[in-house]
Amino acid sequence: MLHQFTAAAERALQCASGWASRTGCDELEAVPLLVGLLAEPECRAAAMLARFAIDLAAVRRRWPALAEIDPLSGGERARRLLSREVEVSLELARQRLTPFPQPLEMATEHLLLGLASADHEVSLWLRQQGLDPDMLAAEILTLYGCQAAAPLDFGKETVGEPLPFSGRRHVGLEQPDQSIGPAFRRPLINAVAECGPGVSKIATLRVLDTAANRAREGLRVVEDFVRFVLDDRHLTQLCKQLRHDLSDALRRIPIDERLAARETQADVGTGLTTAAEKDRTDAAEVLAANFARLQEAIRSLEEFGKLVDAGLAAACKQLRYRTYTLHRAVEITRGSIARLAAARLYVLIDGRPSLGEFERLARGLIDAGVHVLQLRDKQLGDRELLQRARLLRSLTQAEQSRTLLIVNDRPDLAVLAWADGVHVGQDELSVKDARSIVGPDLLVGVSTHNIEQARQAVLDGANYIGVGPTFPSGTKRFEQFPGVELLRAVAAEIRLPAFAIGGIDGENAADVLAAGFTRIAVSGAVTSAADPVQVARALAARLVPSPPGKVPG
Repeated sequence: MLHQFTAAAERALQCASGWASRTGCDELEAVPLLVGLLAEPECRAAAMLARFAIDLAAVRRRWPALAEIDPLSGGERARRLLSREVEVSLELARQRLTPFPQPLEMATEHLLLGLASADHEVSLWLRQQGLDPDMLAAEILTLYGCQAAAPLDFGKETVGEPLPFSGRRHVGLEQPDQSIGPAFRRPLINAVAECGPGVSKIATLRVLDTAANRAREGLRVVEDFVRFVLDDRHLTQLCKQLRHDLSDALRRIPIDERLAARETQADVGTGLTTAAEKDRTDAAEVLAANFARLQEAIRSLEEFGKLVDAGLAAACKQLRYRTYTLHRAVEITRGSIARLAAARLYVLIDGRPSLGEFERLARGLIDAGVHVLQLRDKQLGDRELLQRARLLRSLTQAEQSRTLLIVNDRPDLAVLAWADGVHVGQDELSVKDARSIVGPDLLVGVSTHNIEQARQAVLDGANYIGVGPTFPSGTKRFEQFPGVELLRAVAAEIRLPAFAIGGIDGENAADVLAAGFTRIAVSGAVTSAADPVQVARALAARLVPSPPGKVPG
């Protein structure tokens, strides 16, 4: 197929012709084309790629076989014939840009859109870096003052795969960009064609309006739960930001058109209900019902949004993924608060010189009322470590014991010993990797040394966090000590169970409590004491669990 290109696009193609991603290739392939776009630093495609930190170095890391095969400058170099994958990419870009005057003169941003829309390895990589072809198409349409976008075949959508276009022309919704001239601002109610066989524009607007209302209502209930039930500032802020971003996306549907299409009195669904809708036994059921309501509504917005505005659909797709992450974080926080409600004193012990000495220490600490025991020993071999973990498991499972067993840094041994959980550090396995080994039931804790790491641990799905180091420690060395200031910051916004750690003893525990923490993790203060059991019993007495009935849900 013959193509027309702008001067910048021609220069990018000329530059691309001097590169090859595999030996002996005579045609211009997608990887060299991406390099050619990056070689035009003033073009729109290069600026768009820069927003996602995509540069030549990143491309060469991904495709190490990429090599410059023609050292001539772009103007002197003969442009190679386009490969099949590039031709397909350009055709996909044409389909997405049907509102443009034809024949289409392809610019660098159009070439980039084609690369992001196909299903070859460059397309998949670009999408993995965050470059969404739907959002890119919407941006290009807005940039050129066009209001129309081809509809998406949403019945075949899969994550990470391109969304095929049918080639039919639809006029989209009014764009929020104030730079678009008034001649291009045509409201949906007057401009959009039928949204499919037998589907009127009013019906489509009614679906979008109803889904928008459901999504906002569901999100508000979720936000009220995390704000007033969990009292979690971090999760409340995430809900608030999600609510604002949802509102921004919904502005693509003019409110006057939504209201004109709204018809509650004649809605056949208003009189339908089920028994499950009428009863809620606790706040946890309210939370679950409204997360489901939120996610279903955003999905409906995404699917029907594809009929009228690719940008709306793409924005809702990203919002939907964010609700999944938020859902996990809220539910794990709620469940972990309940599961660790009584856990206040957390003691780290090593394997001791002998098995007998280890058993005496562990048995004494369990009798003293220690709530959590973590086995942490960097010197013992795997067999000895597993032997002690299994012994500790048998002691914590004894009658009357409520002590939890955590294994440090070894999810494999935690599973083999039937431990209650595993603890990892910032330089060890991630929460995700640890969870993949220990499964859904075991606790996963993670050490955090600043507020950003604590916030991320919540989103990563940790059940609890260790926060510190608070004071200099005799068992572990740190270059920096965030101290009680970090404790105050975490206590002010995070309700995931958090244990202050690092140099805490009977003398400075009061500072920890004053910072808003009711959980502490200690090691040397207990294990190095002349009477570890007595010290542990004294510390446990200072940490009073929440009274019954205070656990959310």
